[in-house]
Amino acid sequence: MIRSVNGWEKMSKIGTEIEENNSSKINRGAFSKMMDKMNKLSDIINQGGGKVASERQHSKGRLTVRERIDNLIDSDTVFLEIGKFAAHNMYKEYGSIPSAAVVAGLGKVHNQECMIIANDATVKAGAYFELSLKKTLRAQKIALENYIPIIYLVDSAGVFLPLQDQVFPDENHFGKIFYNNAIISAKGITQIACVMGPCVAGGAYLPVMCDKYIIVEGASMFLAGPALVKAAIGQDIDEETLGGANTHTAISGTADYKEKNDYAALDRIRKIIGNINFLSPSIFKKNKEVKNPDYKKEDLLRIVDPSLNQMYDMREIIARIVDDSDFDEYKKDYGQTLICGHSRIGGYNIGIIANQKTVIKGEGGQIQLGGVIYNDSSDKAARFVMNCNQDKVPILFIHDVNGFMIGKHSEWSGIAKDGAKLVNAVSNCTVPKISLVIGGSYGAGNYAMSGRAYNPRFLFAWPSAKIAVMGGDQAAKVLCSIRISKLGNISDKEKEKIYNDIKKSYDKQSNILYGAARMWVDEVINPIDTRYVIIRSLDVIANQNEIDNANYGVLQV
Repeated sequence: MIRSVNGWEKMSKIGTEIEENNSSKINRGAFSKMMDKMNKLSDIINQGGGKVASERQHSKGRLTVRERIDNLIDSDTVFLEIGKFAAHNMYKEYGSIPSAAVVAGLGKVHNQECMIIANDATVKAGAYFELSLKKTLRAQKIALENYIPIIYLVDSAGVFLPLQDQVFPDENHFGKIFYNNAIISAKGITQIACVMGPCVAGGAYLPVMCDKYIIVEGASMFLAGPALVKAAIGQDIDEETLGGANTHTAISGTADYKEKNDYAALDRIRKIIGNINFLSPSIFKKNKEVKNPDYKKEDLLRIVDPSLNQMYDMREIIARIVDDSDFDEYKKDYGQTLICGHSRIGGYNIGIIANQKTVIKGEGGQIQLGGVIYNDSSDKAARFVMNCNQDKVPILFIHDVNGFMIGKHSEWSGIAKDGAKLVNAVSNCTVPKISLVIGGSYGAGNYAMSGRAYNPRFLFAWPSAKIAVMGGDQAAKVLCSIRISKLGNISDKEKEKIYNDIKKSYDKQSNILYGAARMWVDEVINPIDTRYVIIRSLDVIANQNEIDNANYGVLQV
């Protein structure tokens, strides 16, 4: 070990140069096709409701949602979007709903990370669908967990009435937004609302439950619009008089600031952020000297087979993400199908748990399959999670997991209790977790690797990712066998059709775009952006100054 000039210990180098061969060319080509498809879809989503709807927005003297965000954030920074593919290919009977009619993500304002939640008025007048709510609540949760301010850019007609039963009454429906407003405010986290268009019915509670409230001339906010007021109490009143900018700044006193147009309102938000003294202590150490990995990030496109049919060494992935390609591996020779160790990313200390994808031959000659969690690897990872909690070090989980080992030997060896130990440790982990799915994330392996149900602060996926209870082929064989047993004597051709139909359905549901549409992941990212996205996530996580001690309850031993 060598002590560097600034006092940080050098770690162990990992990684090798990747030779260009037929396999790596095929991998890179397959990823390029995937990314071309994702980029084209992203470009379509960026257009919101389309050219005509954008022109209609401009004719009202208003910017589109993405123009607003571009003018709000610092000019030399990147908006890290979450849920871009939300609602993709859903709600087809009502037309396309790009990004679930809500654009959300992380943007820097005066170098302060903020969560921005903005209605897209060009998509169904910014109405809320169930996925719009799920995305909004997810964005609020990220802000709450990481103590960052929220900026709401409001331009919405409210609940999408034809689907009100999916939006209004349940625990995580529309009312949860306002519940969260109250909780977030009580935690001392700044919330700024800017009403830039309609803000009606229950949605009118959002701006008045925020710390700062801006309204733009021509925008309006009311619990009931003129038509409903007329129908309910017989009163004739126009929209501006009922709830326009002048009404809420000069008469009701509800709004704090009135601004002439979108540009002035966005400038007001920037001024407000600039006038706040944000506390910036962090319990996470960050090395000021940050070295890039020794290997090209483009190699990530060559190492992994996007069809998930080839083995690879996960250390090569880690070597292209971590600082200086340095990685101190924990229990390197034990439980080798899970790689655990310490490193730094963007200068931050971090623990890493990743599925090894090579076939392992143990000391006793036992063969272990890559991507499978065995008793020993489960035990090792559980202990490593506990160590990271003891040391207050965040954890990055890198998924390419088939699940836990099955069969007589595994059951007799207690795989269920060893797996439960890891799931318990991950469940009760209090240090921040980030999950990255680069390949399969199947069954209980998804749970052990901190899938969505285990509250990772962020969950990202590569285009090659697949999330399901099991692989399509295995699921099709199981379900096909059950169905055929109920049908009796049928031809081989009919059996083949049943199998193919089930597999096609399962493959569709495990595709990452299917999951991203339902907000199972925060975003699908380009593999070469992985290091940047993780560093940005760690910058957000670093806002907190305390972490509760972990308590694991009863563990099976």
